Amino acid sequence: MSKEFSELIKDVKEQVKYLEELGVENLNANLPEISISQKSEIRVTKSQNEISQDRLEKFVPTKDILKDVISKNKGAEEKIESERPKRRSRLLDSARLSRLPSLPKRNLSNRNLQQKQDKINEQRGEKDKMAEPKLNDTLFGDISETLPESSETIEEIRAEIGDCTRCPLHEGRTNIVHSTGNRQSDLMFVGEAPGADEDAKGEPFVGRAGKLLNKIIEAIGMKREDVFIGNINRCRPPGNRQPTPEESETCKPYLLREISIVKPKVIVVLGNTAMKNLLDTKVGITKMRGKFVDYYGVKVMPTFHPAYLLRDPRKKREVWEDMKMVRDEIEKSAE
Repeated sequence: MSKEFSELIKDVKEQVKYLEELGVENLNANLPEISISQKSEIRVTKSQNEISQDRLEKFVPTKDILKDVISKNKGAEEKIESERPKRRSRLLDSARLSRLPSLPKRNLSNRNLQQKQDKINEQRGEKDKMAEPKLNDTLFGDISETLPESSETIEEIRAEIGDCTRCPLHEGRTNIVHSTGNRQSDLMFVGEAPGADEDAKGEPFVGRAGKLLNKIIEAIGMKREDVFIGNINRCRPPGNRQPTPEESETCKPYLLREISIVKPKVIVVLGNTAMKNLLDTKVGITKMRGKFVDYYGVKVMPTFHPAYLLRDPRKKREVWEDMKMVRDEIEKSAE
């Protein structure tokens, strides 16, 4: 009996401490220390407040009171357990929110992102502008003007060229390859420079690429004799390499003077090198082809060189689309 009573008192003390940990107020019970002697007698040691025996007897709870206390404690514990997931959720939410920037910082971050996007868009706009053909500062000046009136003849230009030694290309040539064809034609073709067959014969576009060009001309209902054909350079570069900028600038003025004499309605410029030299642009042929460029009142259509089509026949479809536009433009200008 004494042992059971001692254990009961111990349980009550633990319950009281538990309630204090839970924050239950107005619990200030100084329970006495109880020890059991070998004779099973209960020995009460007074607490620091010197609790009297009568008061102690009144304080000791009955079994019913203990059951009520334990029941209430169990209910409080169950309530705490039921609210634990909610408290955990609130703690997680607060942790997530704490990682987010404050509203002023978020606004500043959004402004920084917008500024970065604006800068990217501005750079793209600059690139687009750079991608447009640069046609100013040519030998003729402002390209918004029309071709200058010319009173000279093709023969006079050839005579002025003579046995040309103005650039290093003359050292390896066999013949100077002059422009040929109909000098009143509405259509002119301009290539890069002569190849081996052209150098041997002294006439532009007479090799394999020239035969393909003849078929292209015939495909739009014309013949080779109906058009005017020339090159930027009139001498063959060694090994069919590209002419240097200095070599092209030396020879190009004679071609431009011929254009002023012929005054074609449309010029088809063949290949990347010829296009860049004629139009003074750094944009590649892939971006330029398929669109007319106004050049001193003349419509210029950049397209692939016939020699390139021999290496990649798949591009013939694109050249055909370009040439249909050329045909339609010539027919419109004749109306």
